[in-house]
Amino acid sequence: MIPPELNYDEVAEKLIKFIQGRVEEAGANGVVVGASGGLDSSVVLVLSVRALGAGNVVALIMPDPSITPLQDIEHAVQLAKLLGVRYYVIDIRRIYNSYSDAMPFYASDALIPNGNLRARIRMTILYYYANLKNLLVCGTGDKSEILLGYFTKYGDGAADLLPIADLYKTQVRGLARKLDLPKSIVEKPSSPRLWPGQMAEKELGATYDEIDQILYLYVELGKKVDEIIDQTGIESEKVRSIVERFHKSEHKRRLPPIAKIR
Repeated sequence: MIPPELNYDEVAEKLIKFIQGRVEEAGANGVVVGASGGLDSSVVLVLSVRALGAGNVVALIMPDPSITPLQDIEHAVQLAKLLGVRYYVIDIRRIYNSYSDAMPFYASDALIPNGNLRARIRMTILYYYANLKNLLVCGTGDKSEILLGYFTKYGDGAADLLPIADLYKTQVRGLARKLDLPKSIVEKPSSPRLWPGQMAEKELGATYDEIDQILYLYVELGKKVDEIIDQTGIESEKVRSIVERFHKSEHKRRLPPIAKIR
């Protein structure tokens, strides 16, 4: 199987210890998680509770009702209640509108900049709450998203720790099943929900089963594009497109370059 199947009991144990260690090292009171009702944030929320206890974990649910499906909000709230964590539902539409009203250069048809603005608004709320309560922001990015740069720089890409960042999306689903997350969350199609109708696989041009095979073979095993095409049978255009995304998004995985004086 590509990427390989994991022992998810061992994975969960390792990630729980990782969260505990990072919180203890920072002298923090716990973590805050941006809960979207999607796969990744739900897995991180469950792991955080198992690591720290429900009383040391807070979920912030931050929909824009003009974009976020009601079902996503319901899933996030239901999971928070099931886990017994404190949660807040924060409508970010008013905050977003205050930005658009204040900026003379706001462009209503600028799909990506406007979507990224929503992600960065959520980040500022998470960090405000974290600062207020001496918490760490527990990020929810997975390895597939990070390798593709499929996140907003200084938006959902901003975090103090990233528990599932070494797990491909398909592996996160496997872990979610082991953690007994609701089927409605485990099997939910991925979407950042930054604009109406946005769906990850449609935008990326391949399924996560295909994406994870390509990334694992290219990044971890060092296979060439033609070798990946031959080994997997995935269409040439898809393989080349995913590899190109990996290289073009390198800047998102690095700190800003510093001009050296001496």
